[in-house]
Amino acid sequence: MLVDFALIERARSGDDSAFSQVVQAYKKRILGTIARLIGRPEDVEDVGQEVFLRLYYSLEQLRTAEVFEPWLYRLTVNAAYDYLRRQRRRRESRMSDLSEQQVMMADAAAGGKLSEEEQRRGKVREHVQALLEKVSEEDRILLTLKEVEGLSLKELEKIYGVNENALKVRLFRARQRVLKAHELQAEQL
Repeated sequence: MLVDFALIERARSGDDSAFSQVVQAYKKRILGTIARLIGRPEDVEDVGQEVFLRLYYSLEQLRTAEVFEPWLYRLTVNAAYDYLRRQRRRRESRMSDLSEQQVMMADAAAGGKLSEEEQRRGKVREHVQALLEKVSEEDRILLTLKEVEGLSLKELEKIYGVNENALKVRLFRARQRVLKAHELQAEQL
């Protein structure tokens, strides 16, 4: 845990300074998770702000320190789902839909500034992102939390509210769908 429960207790009792410290402690981690879940860098801060607003208004519901981080991740995942649902309804295409990495790679490649290793890593990253975009939001979020964020099955169990075996099955099936998307993509090449 990044902060001790006493700080969270102070924030629960209305201490704005304590709440600000909690936000600062978790801000980088939460924004990183959101960035990987929603894929639109320009909206990460907005979704992050939504997460911390939800945290502020629901902090009194927290009962024990052990559940704080899974609970915060659950708020983060829910805010990402809400954002993705809104985006699905709006379906806009803009230049800003490109990730920062894609824009930077295009700029650098045009200027010949990227090394071969950076280009290879960028291509792998884009390939993985493209594969994840071909599976459901639920699969993408679960795989991101497990494989990218490195959450344990116990942590995911608290977030999703299901037992470890059910999570193993979900992860297996999500991985299988990504593999199938990869095979289909390979056939098209």
